[in-house]
Amino acid sequence: MKNYKLLIVSVFLISIASFGQNRPLRERFKEKKEQVKALKVAFITTELNLTPEESAKFWPIFNAFEDKQQEIKKQKLRALLDRTDGNVIDKLSEKEAATLLTQMESTEDELYQLKKKFVASLKGILPATKILKLKKAEEQFSKKLLQQYRDKKIGR
Repeated sequence: MKNYKLLIVSVFLISIASFGQNRPLRERFKEKKEQVKALKVAFITTELNLTPEESAKFWPIFNAFEDKQQEIKKQKLRALLDRTDGNVIDKLSEKEAATLLTQMESTEDELYQLKKKFVASLKGILPATKILKLKKAEEQFSKKLLQQYRDKKIGR
Protein backbone atom coordinates (compact mmCIF):
# COMPACT_ATOMS: atom_id res chain seq x y z
CA MET A 1 0.00 0.00 0.00
CA LYS A 2 2.84 2.37 0.84
CA ASN A 3 4.46 1.56 -2.51
CA TYR A 4 1.33 2.66 -4.36
CA LYS A 5 1.13 5.92 -2.42
CA LEU A 6 4.81 6.50 -3.14
CA LEU A 7 4.13 5.83 -6.84
CA ILE A 8 1.28 8.34 -6.87
CA VAL A 9 3.40 11.00 -5.18
CA SER A 10 6.31 10.31 -7.55
CA VAL A 11 4.18 10.65 -10.65
CA PHE A 12 2.66 13.83 -9.27
CA LEU A 13 6.09 15.35 -8.61
CA ILE A 14 7.30 14.41 -12.07
CA SER A 15 4.24 16.07 -13.59
CA ILE A 16 4.92 19.27 -11.64
CA ALA A 17 8.56 19.30 -12.77
CA SER A 18 7.53 18.98 -16.40
CA PHE A 19 5.31 22.09 -16.31
CA GLY A 20 8.17 24.52 -16.74
CA GLN A 21 9.73 22.91 -19.80
CA ASN A 22 9.19 24.35 -23.29
CA ARG A 23 7.97 21.62 -25.62
CA PRO A 24 5.43 21.51 -28.41
CA LEU A 25 1.83 21.45 -27.22
CA ARG A 26 1.12 18.04 -28.76
CA GLU A 27 4.10 16.51 -26.96
CA ARG A 28 3.08 18.06 -23.63
CA PHE A 29 -0.51 16.84 -24.12
CA LYS A 30 0.69 13.29 -24.82
CA GLU A 31 2.91 13.41 -21.76
CA LYS A 32 0.05 14.66 -19.57
CA LYS A 33 -2.18 11.91 -20.91
CA GLU A 34 0.43 9.30 -19.99
CA GLN A 35 0.82 10.81 -16.53
CA VAL A 36 -2.93 10.72 -15.96
CA LYS A 37 -2.98 7.10 -17.10
CA ALA A 38 -0.18 6.23 -14.67
CA LEU A 39 -2.06 7.94 -11.84
CA LYS A 40 -5.22 6.08 -12.80
CA VAL A 41 -3.39 2.73 -12.79
CA ALA A 42 -1.95 3.46 -9.34
CA PHE A 43 -5.32 4.64 -8.02
CA ILE A 44 -7.23 1.62 -9.32
CA THR A 45 -4.57 -0.82 -8.13
CA THR A 46 -4.76 0.68 -4.65
CA GLU A 47 -8.55 0.84 -4.53
CA LEU A 48 -9.03 -2.72 -5.79
CA ASN A 49 -6.18 -4.11 -3.70
CA LEU A 50 -5.25 -6.42 -6.58
CA THR A 51 -3.11 -9.45 -5.91
CA PRO A 52 -0.13 -9.97 -8.25
CA GLU A 53 -2.05 -12.76 -10.01
CA GLU A 54 -5.15 -10.62 -10.44
CA SER A 55 -3.03 -7.72 -11.64
CA ALA A 56 -1.29 -9.83 -14.28
CA LYS A 57 -4.64 -10.88 -15.74
CA PHE A 58 -6.59 -7.67 -15.13
CA TRP A 59 -4.38 -4.97 -16.67
CA PRO A 60 -4.09 -6.39 -20.20
CA ILE A 61 -7.89 -6.72 -20.37
CA PHE A 62 -8.45 -3.28 -18.84
CA ASN A 63 -5.93 -1.61 -21.17
CA ALA A 64 -7.45 -3.29 -24.25
CA PHE A 65 -10.90 -2.14 -23.12
CA GLU A 66 -9.73 1.44 -22.55
CA ASP A 67 -7.98 1.53 -25.93
CA LYS A 68 -11.03 0.21 -27.79
CA GLN A 69 -13.33 2.59 -25.92
CA GLN A 70 -11.10 5.56 -26.81
CA GLU A 71 -10.94 4.42 -30.42
CA ILE A 72 -14.73 4.29 -30.69
CA LYS A 73 -15.13 7.68 -29.03
CA LYS A 74 -12.44 9.28 -31.12
CA GLN A 75 -13.55 7.89 -34.47
CA LYS A 76 -17.29 7.85 -34.20
CA LEU A 77 -18.56 10.16 -31.51
CA ARG A 78 -16.05 12.90 -32.26
CA ALA A 79 -16.90 12.77 -35.96
CA LEU A 80 -20.61 13.04 -35.15
CA LEU A 81 -20.14 15.82 -32.64
CA ASP A 82 -17.89 17.75 -35.00
CA ARG A 83 -20.66 17.71 -37.58
CA THR A 84 -23.04 19.28 -35.08
CA ASP A 85 -20.84 22.16 -33.88
CA GLY A 86 -22.06 25.72 -33.71
CA ASN A 87 -25.17 26.64 -35.64
CA VAL A 88 -24.96 23.55 -37.84
CA ILE A 89 -27.73 21.82 -35.87
CA ASP A 90 -30.15 24.60 -36.72
CA LYS A 91 -29.38 24.16 -40.41
CA LEU A 92 -29.96 20.38 -40.48
CA SER A 93 -33.08 19.00 -42.04
CA GLU A 94 -35.20 16.74 -39.85
CA LYS A 95 -34.06 13.74 -41.90
CA GLU A 96 -30.36 14.64 -41.48
CA ALA A 97 -30.86 15.18 -37.75
CA ALA A 98 -32.63 11.82 -37.44
CA THR A 99 -29.76 10.12 -39.29
CA LEU A 100 -27.18 11.70 -36.98
CA LEU A 101 -29.22 10.73 -33.95
CA THR A 102 -29.41 7.13 -35.15
CA GLN A 103 -25.64 7.09 -35.69
CA MET A 104 -25.08 8.46 -32.18
CA GLU A 105 -27.38 5.85 -30.69
CA SER A 106 -25.56 3.13 -32.59
CA THR A 107 -22.21 4.32 -31.28
CA GLU A 108 -23.51 4.52 -27.72
CA ASP A 109 -24.86 0.98 -28.09
CA GLU A 110 -21.47 -0.17 -29.36
CA LEU A 111 -19.84 1.34 -26.26
CA TYR A 112 -22.42 -0.35 -24.04
CA GLN A 113 -21.81 -3.74 -25.68
CA LEU A 114 -18.06 -3.25 -25.24
CA LYS A 115 -18.59 -2.53 -21.53
CA LYS A 116 -20.76 -5.65 -21.14
CA LYS A 117 -18.08 -7.77 -22.80
CA PHE A 118 -15.43 -6.20 -20.57
CA VAL A 119 -17.38 -6.95 -17.38
CA ALA A 120 -18.06 -10.51 -18.56
CA SER A 121 -14.33 -11.07 -19.12
CA LEU A 122 -13.54 -9.66 -15.68
CA LYS A 123 -15.91 -12.11 -14.00
CA GLY A 124 -13.41 -14.90 -14.67
CA ILE A 125 -10.58 -12.92 -13.11
CA LEU A 126 -11.96 -10.84 -10.24
CA PRO A 127 -14.66 -11.36 -7.65
CA ALA A 128 -17.86 -9.38 -8.22
CA THR A 129 -17.03 -7.07 -5.31
CA LYS A 130 -13.80 -5.95 -6.98
CA ILE A 131 -15.60 -5.37 -10.28
CA LEU A 132 -18.02 -3.09 -8.44
CA LYS A 133 -15.07 -1.40 -6.71
CA LEU A 134 -13.53 -0.82 -10.15
CA LYS A 135 -16.58 1.14 -11.28
CA LYS A 136 -16.52 3.18 -8.08
CA ALA A 137 -12.75 3.75 -8.34
CA GLU A 138 -13.05 4.98 -11.94
CA GLU A 139 -15.75 7.44 -10.91
CA GLN A 140 -13.75 8.63 -7.90
CA PHE A 141 -10.64 9.08 -10.03
CA SER A 142 -12.56 11.10 -12.62
CA LYS A 143 -14.05 13.31 -9.90
CA LYS A 144 -10.65 13.92 -8.32
CA LEU A 145 -9.08 14.70 -11.68
CA LEU A 146 -11.86 17.14 -12.55
CA GLN A 147 -11.60 18.79 -9.13
CA GLN A 148 -7.83 19.23 -9.54
CA TYR A 149 -8.42 20.76 -12.95
CA ARG A 150 -11.02 23.15 -11.52
CA ASP A 151 -8.76 24.08 -8.60
CA LYS A 152 -5.91 24.77 -11.01
CA LYS A 153 -8.14 26.94 -13.24
CA ILE A 154 -9.46 28.92 -10.25
CA GLY A 155 -5.95 29.39 -8.85
CA ARG A 156 -4.66 31.08 -12.02
